[in-house]
Formats: sequence, structure tokens, C-alpha cells
Amino acid sequence: MKRSYNTFGILSGCIFTALIMWSFAIEDIPKAPEQSTTTTLAQVIKGVDTHGAFDWAGQALPNNFDVRERLDRELLVNSYWQSNTLLYLKKAHRYFPLIERILREEGVPEDFKYLAVAESGLMHVSSSARARGFWQFRKLAAKEFGLEVNDEVDERFHVEKSTRAAAKYLKQLHRRFGNWINASAAYNVGPTNFAKILKAQGEESFFDLNLNAETSRYIFRLVAIKEIMKNPNAFGFYLDEQHKYAPMDSYYEVRVDKSVPSWKNFASQYGISYRMLKVYNPWLRDNKLTVKKNVYQIKIPKK
Repeated sequence: MKRSYNTFGILSGCIFTALIMWSFAIEDIPKAPEQSTTTTLAQVIKGVDTHGAFDWAGQALPNNFDVRERLDRELLVNSYWQSNTLLYLKKAHRYFPLIERILREEGVPEDFKYLAVAESGLMHVSSSARARGFWQFRKLAAKEFGLEVNDEVDERFHVEKSTRAAAKYLKQLHRRFGNWINASAAYNVGPTNFAKILKAQGEESFFDLNLNAETSRYIFRLVAIKEIMKNPNAFGFYLDEQHKYAPMDSYYEVRVDKSVPSWKNFASQYGISYRMLKVYNPWLRDNKLTVKKNVYQIKIPKK
């Protein structure tokens, strides 16, 4: 029995020593880093200061919390919708000089060039409500202000003519509603609807009206687009000159007073592609033109 006790003691000692050595070995194994419960993003998101003075077409915005918060929303949306705002800046270099000239000739504040940005992004677009072009005219309003609209010609897509029509419309709204801010809101919601809302709520100013979501945001969106595009660097937008879209001013015009049976053949005759014919004349909506009494000026890009 004594030999058994000695054997048991020796075995116990060996096991104890092995356990101690194993514990030291474990301590030497590198531990995996603890997983963070949050992800660190390499970006800086800043708010916008809305406590300064803001205006639209020379009319100051009221300085109260409701106005500041509504403006703050539009400044943030347009500041952090980077791709869209960059495209605005690129296209503005092409179209703003033309729009500014026409607004100036018509006696409309230059700020209204930003209304075209808000309406269409300076693109030849069509809405679900069948409004079209830079200024988003509907068919009846377009015809009222002298634009030709039919299956072959839609001058809502004619930048020069539609801009002049929009200027005349805005002046009419200004006369009716007393200031440029109300005129802008009426442009968005329609003059008949805007007049009804003013009467129903017993107010005279856009800022005192409780409106649908789109029109309620409209003036603030215009001001936000204006602020960002006037000073893009302040909002983190940097655009080299070579990245801006060049003006499409290298062309000559051809007078057309007879029907054109095929724009394809017409383009070929002048040594340009069908695509370029339509790019320079987006108001030509068909592959032919029936001339009754009007005379048209067709832009032909120079080679």
C-alpha cells in the first residue's frame, strides 16, 4: 500500500506541474481584438447655419424658427444629394447665360433661373402631369403664352422660347399676387388653386399658409438651390472649369418655311447626324415637319 501512495503522489505532482505550464502557455497566445459595437466611417457630416439673412428675388425671408427649419431641410437635402447638385452646377455653365439674358430683357429677377433648376434640373423632361421642358409648362398654359405644341413641334422644349414664355407668365403672377414669392408659389401650385388657398385661410403671404407638402417646401427649395449654386465651395462642392458643360453656341441657323418629309434626310443634307439635329433642336418631336404658315429656325452645329 505504501508503494501505491508514492505512485499516486508522483502522478499528482506531474499533473499539477503540467497544468501550471499550460496556463502560462495560454497567456502567451495573442488575444483577438474586441469587436466594436459601432462602425467608424471616414466622413464628416456637418449641419448648415440658417441664422443668416436669406431672400428670394430681393424679398427677405421671415426670421423665425418655422422658416429656419423649413429652409434647413432643403439646404441639407440639396447639400447631401451630391450627384444631383453637381449636375446642376455642370449644366448651369451651359444654360444660365442664356436664361439670365432673357430674364433681364423681360424685367424678371435673375433668381428665377434657379426656378428652372428646381422644376427640371435644366433637362428636357416630362412629368406625370404632362408638364414639359425646363419650365414645366402644361399644354394649355404653353399655348396661352405663345408656344406651339402639337405632335411634330413642342416649343416647351425650346429653351429660348420657353424661357421667354415663363418670364411673361411670372410677371402676370407677380401682378396678380403682389410679390415674387407669392408668384413663385402660384407657379408651383397653379394660380387658381393659390388664390383659393389665400382666400380660404384668410392670409396674404406664402409663409402664413398651411399648404400641401410639395408647395410648402417649394420656396425653401428655391432658396436652398440658389444659396448652394451661388457659393458651391461653402457647401463642399468643387468643380474644375473643364468639368463644366460647354455652351452649345457653335451653330448656324437654317430657315425652314416648307414641309420637311424626313429629318433623317435633312440631317444628312447638312452633314450632321440625326442625333445632333435633335440635340440642338429638342423641340422637334417627330421624324418629319408639316409646315402650314409658320417659319422655323433650325440650328445646325458647326463642325
